Amino acid sequence: MSRLTLKTEGDTHVVVTRRFAAPPQAVFRAHTETQLIQKWMLGPDGWTMPVCINEPKPGGKIRYEWSDGKGGGFYLTGEFISLEPFRRIVHVERMHLPDPTPDNHVETVFEPDGEGTLMTMRMTLPDAETRSAMLATGMEHGMEASYQRLEETLKATGQSG
Repeated sequence: MSRLTLKTEGDTHVVVTRRFAAPPQAVFRAHTETQLIQKWMLGPDGWTMPVCINEPKPGGKIRYEWSDGKGGGFYLTGEFISLEPFRRIVHVERMHLPDPTPDNHVETVFEPDGEGTLMTMRMTLPDAETRSAMLATGMEHGMEASYQRLEETLKATGQSG
């Protein structure tokens, strides 16, 4: 439906926005239900998520493990801070590449936007160096590939407009 936009704010923030042709309830569920996450949050083609632990409640654990099918991979761990069903998710995450990155505090908001949803994800990193290192990984390309897959998943399940 739309490409994501990625902007930086100050020294420590990254703000990602993207519109989806599906209601906020569907986009929120796609961020909290394990079986949906494993279908779309894969980054570039060829990657899979063989492990997806996702406990969407305050204090609930997050662990996503990705594999490129050729012996390469990495994982993410985190915890949910708060959830407002169908509207907002706040969590902390760290990538393990293999050493853990500093905590990334993430707030994701799902707002009704016409027939769809405007998703705004605000990441807060501890310092400019950490943010620069994260952006240097090419995360924008992987995020766009994942969100395009999410759009297709919502359409395939009849949840998009």
